Amino acid sequence: MEYMTLSHSELKVSRLCMGGCPLGGYGWGDVNHSDLIRSIESAINHGVTMFDTADIYGLGSSEETLGKAVANHRHEIVIATKFGVRIQNGITLYDNSSKWIRKAVEGSLKRLDTDYIDVYQVHYRDGKTSMSEIVESLSQLKDEGKIRYFGLSNTSIDELDELKSFNEKFVSFQHEYSLANRKNEALILELQKQTNITPLTWGSLGQGILSGKYTQDSIFSQNDRRSRSIYANFHGDKLLHNLRIVDLLREISEYTLHSIPSIAIRFILDFLKESIVIVGIKNEKQLMSNIESMSFRLSDEEIKKLLLISNFKKQ
Repeated sequence: MEYMTLSHSELKVSRLCMGGCPLGGYGWGDVNHSDLIRSIESAINHGVTMFDTADIYGLGSSEETLGKAVANHRHEIVIATKFGVRIQNGITLYDNSSKWIRKAVEGSLKRLDTDYIDVYQVHYRDGKTSMSEIVESLSQLKDEGKIRYFGLSNTSIDELDELKSFNEKFVSFQHEYSLANRKNEALILELQKQTNITPLTWGSLGQGILSGKYTQDSIFSQNDRRSRSIYANFHGDKLLHNLRIVDLLREISEYTLHSIPSIAIRFILDFLKESIVIVGIKNEKQLMSNIESMSFRLSDEEIKKLLLISNFKKQ
């Protein structure tokens, strides 16, 4: 396992982070709760020390599952969760107000069954609350010992100037990034350059398209979000382009003897220096394939080929 220290903090974490979206048990097809628990335990045994979730995943069930699974290892791991998205009368709202932040953190602490959250992250900005107000609220929670550090998710280049005034307050930022979706690449590199905040990538396997398991004829059940056209990685021209990326990953896999998912993850680790890759895992088999990414490096030529083939012009 590879480890690094989150910027502006004393938190040393694994560069492979286990994502909590599948732990919510919603929208990823059939999910077995026992498999999830075993995967978390196995991840810890293999050196994974960072776990990322959100209060909205499974409407809280992801945090509950994670809390139970890591109860005996709480001081060995880093828990990152998010706030800022809530459901009211069936409508999704974005809320960064001090009132909601305090209510949200108390709910997360209870569901995670912990006294503190290592990294508390702004899931989405609400377009109303200023960064100074958010930082003030989070700083109060830090002073009270409810959180240790705080981070960001889904920021935009328009927020860069505002963020630079508070950059040393944040230890991490998250964006979607993979060989299947490089649209945030320039933003990630610019944020990292100008703020020195540690980047975390989600959707690192393109919602699974880079696992090598799917073909043009794959069909998803109605309880799997990937059946919807909004998940473009599995539809139309984007799917065909992604399958060409998978063909190159398979070619590299054949002569390196490393799994296709591990190569896709390794690309991020090697291309985005000092980054952390979040991976969604539903069972131990997926976990071990992802952990394999820690055992090798890609050559400059392999990275160059992957960059070239993954350049999707419609992004």
